Amino acid sequence: MTRTTILLATIACMCSPLSAEQAPRHRRLSAVPFNQIKLQGEFWAPRITTNRRQCVPHNFAFCEKTGRFANFAKAGGLTEGKFQGIYFNDSDVYKVLEGASYCLADQPDAKLDAMVDDVVAKIAAAQQPNGYLNTYYTLVEPEKKWTNCQKMHELYCAGHLFEAAVAHYRATGKRTLLDVALRFADRIDAIFGPEKRYDVPGHEEIELALVKLYELTGEQRYFDLAKFFIDIRGDGSKRRTYGPYCQDHKPVREQSEVVGHAVRAMYLYAGVADVAAYSGDEELISAMDRIWDDVTKHKMYITGGIGSRHKGEAFGDAYELPNDSAYAETCAAIGLALWAHRLNLMHADAQYADVLERAAYNGILSGVALDGRKFFYVNPLASTGKHHRQPFYGCACCPTNVVRFVPSVPGYVYATGEKALYVNLYAAGEGEVRLADTTLGLTQRTRYPWDGRVKLSLEPAETAEFTIHLRIPGWCDGASVQVNGKPVEKLDVEKGYARLSRQWKAGDTIELSMPMEIQRIEAHPKVEADRGRVALMRGPIVYCFEAVDNGDVEGIVLPREPKLTAEHRPDLLGGVTVLKCIAEDGREITAIPYYAWDHRKPGAMAVWVRQAGKSTSPQVDDPTWAGKLYRPFGSGT
Repeated sequence: MTRTTILLATIACMCSPLSAEQAPRHRRLSAVPFNQIKLQGEFWAPRITTNRRQCVPHNFAFCEKTGRFANFAKAGGLTEGKFQGIYFNDSDVYKVLEGASYCLADQPDAKLDAMVDDVVAKIAAAQQPNGYLNTYYTLVEPEKKWTNCQKMHELYCAGHLFEAAVAHYRATGKRTLLDVALRFADRIDAIFGPEKRYDVPGHEEIELALVKLYELTGEQRYFDLAKFFIDIRGDGSKRRTYGPYCQDHKPVREQSEVVGHAVRAMYLYAGVADVAAYSGDEELISAMDRIWDDVTKHKMYITGGIGSRHKGEAFGDAYELPNDSAYAETCAAIGLALWAHRLNLMHADAQYADVLERAAYNGILSGVALDGRKFFYVNPLASTGKHHRQPFYGCACCPTNVVRFVPSVPGYVYATGEKALYVNLYAAGEGEVRLADTTLGLTQRTRYPWDGRVKLSLEPAETAEFTIHLRIPGWCDGASVQVNGKPVEKLDVEKGYARLSRQWKAGDTIELSMPMEIQRIEAHPKVEADRGRVALMRGPIVYCFEAVDNGDVEGIVLPREPKLTAEHRPDLLGGVTVLKCIAEDGREITAIPYYAWDHRKPGAMAVWVRQAGKSTSPQVDDPTWAGKLYRPFGSGT
């Protein structure tokens, strides 16, 4: 029996299956869990290893140094002292524990397991007899619990506890943290709900976390409470609403435009997508479709970053996407990936996986240094050389969020439908899934994102008929497929997936070839900051120019028809493919992946550079831009 088969059996025993009536009937796909897929190869596997060996211990050390762990010991009477830090510091501890749990599921580690157990013991000690758990209120304002849900993040912290507890239980089988979470969830359920307290969190997060508890335990009350928080948001008939900053300006079902704090919005809509997947609420689904269009067609950076304004860490107006002053918080890009993943599962549509991929390779990976020990909170698309990653932040939401996202990437690679396997991300690795009443072994071999060739080897336990859906990325033109060495003459593409239906047997192979032409990308004419400029992409990777390679970055002007070439440099920045060409002034210029900037000599950086012959005063009402924010630029496009 393979390790993956053992994991499958263990997961089946640990999870209380939902009844047929409780199943997410309006979710067309089910994600293959992260701990059923083992990534290998040169891109994601080293990052997951770095996360485990460097990023997790680094964040543990800073949580210790800044008193985040000690707050729980103090609240539990294990030590004496005052509360340290920001009132929502508990949430950082929970995110680190969630990330550590993913690492333990990927690879057993006795030392890390003991570190987690020690922190969990402090958390359990801090829980009050009635289930309440928040170290700030326990130590600082015990008489003011639940008096300021708009600003004080009690429910937000609780949500991250619930997510950590589910991950820890699934990874280790231990109930220590889960029991704490369930007692707190029961306490919250006793306080909030119909005919109880009518209020919502100012910072959303608990909504999606309650659904995770529901999926693990089958306890309907947790789902109902998540739905309650969503149903009353924006409804001022029984409560004072908190306005657009908290997405509390109108009922969710009536919302069409994304507004306010970017991270809050993404966490909210991820929770809404979860609730809609189970309830089938068409009004919620329609609202998600409208808001998705607003985000991706009006307010998303080419990197997958969102939230352009520093003030309020918020969304701006449509097409308000400045480069040097972009906020584009790392947490917001992670939130976008979480939401995109859920909408992909709901609709079985590759457009959502396209955005998840864009964010993962660009706006999220930029948020952590290659050594796993420094982080960006803000991810601008241009810099004068004064913006650098930091070891930690007083508000440490981004470092601790990266810790949990990176090891969860294997869970975004595959999904299953009715007699169907969906390949959403291309990454070398292997695993096993249950499909069409058989166990299907999968091996993916590829150098993606540097090479567009992918070989998928199938090992079903017995011959079975099912459909494999290969995502054809939106950036790709001219993809081709071979099955067992024979070309598929005409691809059957639906919703961005090439469909291959047949009787599959052990030893069958699928080879996907995606040409990785270097593309010049232009932004919608209404994006003032990018007028007269283009950006470069190759495959899913967005590129940028740094002064260390090019000297004067602001002076770069690409020729009207630049002769761009790609060169893989295994000796540079952990191994990257760079782009080169001759600029309009005759100098050779080099572009590196955006995620890898700010690792060498400090200096200017730019994603968008000027293009000879490209107008700085384009026709802003050009009808060919309908429904687009970015598109390829140049001859033949």
